[in-house]
Amino acid sequence: MKITVMTADEHILTLEVDRDESVENLKALLEVEQLLYSGKEMRNAEKLSALGINDGDLVMMVSHAASSASTNDLSFNPDGSAVNPAAFQQHIRRDPNMMAQLFQTDPELAQALLENGLDRLQDLLRERHRQRSHLRRQQDEELALLYADPFDVEAQKKIEAAIRQVLTRTGQPHLKHNPEGFARVVMLYVDMEVNGVPLKAFVDSGAQSTIISKSCAERCGLLRLLDQRYKGIAHGVGQSEILGRIHVAPIKIGNIFYPCSFLVLDSPNMEFLFGLDMLRKHQCIIDLKENVLRVGGGEVSVPFLQEKDIPSRFLDEERYSKKASSSGDPAPSGPKESTDIPTRGHSSGSSRGDSMQGPDFEAKVAKLVELGFARDAVIQALKFFDGNEEQAAGYLFGG
Repeated sequence: MKITVMTADEHILTLEVDRDESVENLKALLEVEQLLYSGKEMRNAEKLSALGINDGDLVMMVSHAASSASTNDLSFNPDGSAVNPAAFQQHIRRDPNMMAQLFQTDPELAQALLENGLDRLQDLLRERHRQRSHLRRQQDEELALLYADPFDVEAQKKIEAAIRQVLTRTGQPHLKHNPEGFARVVMLYVDMEVNGVPLKAFVDSGAQSTIISKSCAERCGLLRLLDQRYKGIAHGVGQSEILGRIHVAPIKIGNIFYPCSFLVLDSPNMEFLFGLDMLRKHQCIIDLKENVLRVGGGEVSVPFLQEKDIPSRFLDEERYSKKASSSGDPAPSGPKESTDIPTRGHSSGSSRGDSMQGPDFEAKVAKLVELGFARDAVIQALKFFDGNEEQAAGYLFGG
């Protein structure tokens, strides 16, 4: 760890030391007879860890001539307040480097040192002392749990509580810098027309074919164009019957018409999915910076819909598309013959649904169940976040 050392002539040094280093060795390294931490003399036989010194803490060197006066002036009461707050305040004020460091690490305390009154300074020193004491108690309790009886129910409850606290603490910086990782991510929808009927299309570059449901095709007047020779079964998360293919129909994006072909599925949970085949054919660009779908190499741009503009029933399409989307066309076959079609970009026939089962998925479930969550809730959270363990844990803790 690194500690900050203020020399007797008020210069600042930064030293890399071992947490279990003895005070005696640190004095020898600094060639000094006396060191102070929190206003108290550090004794030779003590180790830095035993004194509660952590990364970035301040240690003060004291010259032999000034040691007696400095110890008294800069020492602290048992509650953390300064014995001589005026001397402590002036001592820190005189060091511009120390003040600059305090403004970075503890601006509230730095501001109190610049004020004329001493009451606020004393209150803050007491508060910092309470915080350090609480942290040390927590560390001691966590250390004690390492040696706890694994069959002691109370000990296990404390271990569970400690794990929750660690996850909460470690999650804070992620929540601050990556808030999107802890929130629902709305999928991409755009307004378009299919054969003159307005629709909200789910844009999914992970779906290899464009899909339309039977009910939606009927509403758009396209069932008469259905080629039933292309019947089959789409396998993914579950399976869905492919009723056939519509080889060409007009879709309108922006103010331009484009020819489009679809697979028609007997799928009440999914309406229209604009897949990779048509995205490629019409040279589409998913521009997330401008939040638009560019079609025809950029000749048309349509905005992605905000969550408030997407019907709530459509949000289930995000999951259903994993089942409905297919990677290619089945070979023409007899009207009763079904064909297995690989899904979601894997020519081998596997899908993202594979991540929702098997030993890896069960290992994630077991790990989150051990934290005290119900198995059904864990499975639901993992499925919701496509198997992402960290996002599922954040969701469960947030709930």
